[in-house]
Amino acid sequence: MNTTRRTSIATGALLILATIAVLAADALKPALTGTDYLTGVANHPNQLAVAALLYLIAAGGSVGIAIVLYPLLKQINAALALGSVVCRTIEAVFYTAAVVSLLSILPLGQQFATTPTIDRAPIQAIADALVSIRENSTLVAVFAFTLGALMYYTLFYRSLLVPRWLSGWGLVGAVLILVATVHVGFTQEFGFSTVTNVLSAPIGLQEMVLAVWLIAKGFNPSAVRSIAPSTVRSTTP
Repeated sequence: MNTTRRTSIATGALLILATIAVLAADALKPALTGTDYLTGVANHPNQLAVAALLYLIAAGGSVGIAIVLYPLLKQINAALALGSVVCRTIEAVFYTAAVVSLLSILPLGQQFATTPTIDRAPIQAIADALVSIRENSTLVAVFAFTLGALMYYTLFYRSLLVPRWLSGWGLVGAVLILVATVHVGFTQEFGFSTVTNVLSAPIGLQEMVLAVWLIAKGFNPSAVRSIAPSTVRSTTP
């Protein structure tokens, strides 16, 4: 198996890993909305801890995608390839900050559950601040993701490493989620929103299609040969 084929399989696997980890974490995480969410946090500490771990796995998978792709993409445009690594590293850093904020809510939930109702207001205020930090950290992470995605989908489109309908879909999806991110930044409408979910859906579906394509078919061999002949040399005798 040559280097480029390993790169395509690793990229596809990381795309699937990051997506599954985020979806599983979202499903497990106790709700952080409403007037009594701290009680829910206190009642489900293990779910929150597992969700935090899954978010960290997703963050690692996200930056891993850009790192795995870098040796190949730098042959097309080193600046954009490096930029995608930087953006996805920023994404991972802010996702990690969001996880730290999430974990910090757990002891507050436990304290909230054992505190008389009349004394709960300060605890609630601190928890609300941590939730806000988490939401805004996630927003910055998504913004960094969109910039990184625009960079490597531009390189895919220019190089024909994957079919142009697939890389073009990625570019459109990245622009749409960028619009959704800006919308949330201005409106501060976090959580479930029809607008943001509709705008985010295309890139989510595209990344899964891309992942399957890279695992099953890999990069276009002729495109690889034209941009980086050395990457297709077999590593086996």
